[in-house]
Amino acid sequence: MISIQQVVTKRHWRDFFKFPDQLYRGNPYYIPALAYEEHQYFDPKRNPAFEFVESVAFLASDGTQTVGRVAALINTKLNTMKGEHTARFTRFDVIEEFEVARALIDAVITWAKAHGMDKVIGPIGFSDLDKQGLLIEGFDEPGSFITLYNHPYYQEYLERLGFKKDADWVEYRVYVPEKADERIERLCTIAMARNGYELVPFKNKKEVIPYAHRMFHMYNESFSQLYGFCPLSDAQIEMAVSQFFGLVNLDYVIVVVDKKKDVIGFGLMGPSLSEAIRKSGGNLFPLGFLRILKALRSYSVLDMYLIAVKPEYFGRGVNAVILNEGIKRAITDKVLYAETGPELETNEEVQSQWKGFKTVRHKRRRCYALDLTDDGRHHTFTTT
Repeated sequence: MISIQQVVTKRHWRDFFKFPDQLYRGNPYYIPALAYEEHQYFDPKRNPAFEFVESVAFLASDGTQTVGRVAALINTKLNTMKGEHTARFTRFDVIEEFEVARALIDAVITWAKAHGMDKVIGPIGFSDLDKQGLLIEGFDEPGSFITLYNHPYYQEYLERLGFKKDADWVEYRVYVPEKADERIERLCTIAMARNGYELVPFKNKKEVIPYAHRMFHMYNESFSQLYGFCPLSDAQIEMAVSQFFGLVNLDYVIVVVDKKKDVIGFGLMGPSLSEAIRKSGGNLFPLGFLRILKALRSYSVLDMYLIAVKPEYFGRGVNAVILNEGIKRAITDKVLYAETGPELETNEEVQSQWKGFKTVRHKRRRCYALDLTDDGRHHTFTTT
């Protein structure tokens, strides 16, 4: 019989964080999460999202070993903003056994209903910077430490449990051209001359930090209308700055300012760290940090973390400035291609950026939704 227990003790948390590594052992496409970041996300003392988020985590056991995990959360800030009663689930991992998936999701549903929620969506995390979206295409493509990986049967299980598509994200491999794109370069030149845009040069990380906070405040404006987005608080921005700029190559921090020196757009990219993190099992010590430093110096693949433009500057050439600079730096560094992060399939403005490039759309992720007001399933899990 499958039993479900709430994650409370240190041992429970250790099993919660280690389970996906055990489940995907030997899978060449799975990239473990950075251990210290995962611990930070679920620690109320270190994740400022807990100022307005309530969360719970569950483990499934068959009596001898852990066979699944899931976390659930309620973002009261976002629910209040939107007038909703929505819970989320995240970090859903399960062996290939439907009844285990059923028991875990039943635990989420029961918890959500007990808190007055009428809808559950997921996989989606604490903020838009957290991992989100169930992988439904691209299982044989290299993963990334900033995204989730899962087995194909997860989709079948969630749909059998009544979940339906709520939103999809797509990901692209964008190949670096042999020379700068003349069209983008021309748009960049015109935009900078006409509007007085400037690129901000950085010599060291100390110079980046003052801009970093401004970048994420602008990010709140730029992403405000996107699916599931909740504005970052000042404390969350501080956390994001620490996470992003602790592991960064300054060559790919591209910041555009206007005549008043206000940040109006930025691009955050970096050498892919996925292979270094895979070899280290998501741990920085004893060798993980050294592998990451090596990956930051020697690379042929870039990961695109964020590209954002202030809303009033949409369509005014800021994207062209960011892209043109990124292309030139990638050509200089002999980069083969860049991997985009998940992009909402409905966000045509973002995807139109890649029209002039050789691309492959190779991954798709889905956020599912379940209406709890029409949930007639019988919940049979046992908690311990």
